[in-house]
Amino acid sequence: MNERSPPPVTTEPPAARFCLVVIALAFLALFLVLPVVVIFVEALRKGLAVYLATFDDHDARAAIRLTLLVAAIAVPLNMVFGVAASWAIAKFDFRGRNLLITLIDLPFSVSPVVSGLIYVLLFGAQGLFGPWLEAHGIQILFALPGIVLATVFVTFPFVARELIPLMQDQGNLDEEAALTLGAHGFRMFFTVTLPNIMWALLYGVLLCTARAMGEFGAVSVVSGHIRGVTDTMPLHVEILYNEYNFVAAFAMASLLALMAVVTLAAKTILEMRYGDALARTARI
Repeated sequence: MNERSPPPVTTEPPAARFCLVVIALAFLALFLVLPVVVIFVEALRKGLAVYLATFDDHDARAAIRLTLLVAAIAVPLNMVFGVAASWAIAKFDFRGRNLLITLIDLPFSVSPVVSGLIYVLLFGAQGLFGPWLEAHGIQILFALPGIVLATVFVTFPFVARELIPLMQDQGNLDEEAALTLGAHGFRMFFTVTLPNIMWALLYGVLLCTARAMGEFGAVSVVSGHIRGVTDTMPLHVEILYNEYNFVAAFAMASLLALMAVVTLAAKTILEMRYGDALARTARI
């Protein structure tokens, strides 16, 4: 006896499906692929030698170093916060839990420029803590600490938002089993919890890193645009473009685009591994 094949999930005719695919691909080509191609075409318009000479400039190298340094500081801080917040939200039931979840989502709903302005109102010369900081010789704004603070604010939801749903879905059974076997504290975390969330954690760190290196709005407000000192790569692109140095501006933008391509490739790999890990977790 032949088994009856299951009915199709969709009932649209092939022509309709073809049109939907064409529209999706055309949209991606117009708003994603074409701008990236234009960046590299404009960056290489005067030849490879001129393109490479852009990165010999002191200000360009300073912007690259600052961008990498800010990401190297902000991402680990967000990783620690994301793991701690996800553990608290997923493993415990406490008063203020929903408020904590709401606060984690706050940077998604607040403009980066507004978040930068908040730091100006707090740490500026006329801000709430400004006079005290000035009296003690501590500089937050127009320096590395202000840029790090602004970057941390706009990027801290990424790790937590990847971990919270996964840890809630996993529940507490593995940790309870580890406790019955005598594991406590850090040993339980490193031997049980961390392996279960490893791929989600790496995925969140990847997204956080990409956003940290490309952040413009909040950093623009708190940096002061001191060339060669507090300009990150996105800010340096703006300066070069405003000076009509288009080749150098597109060259710096192409480096950011290359970082985005690497991020996309790593993201695809992690999605494949992350999906397999989730499937195994669901079967368990």
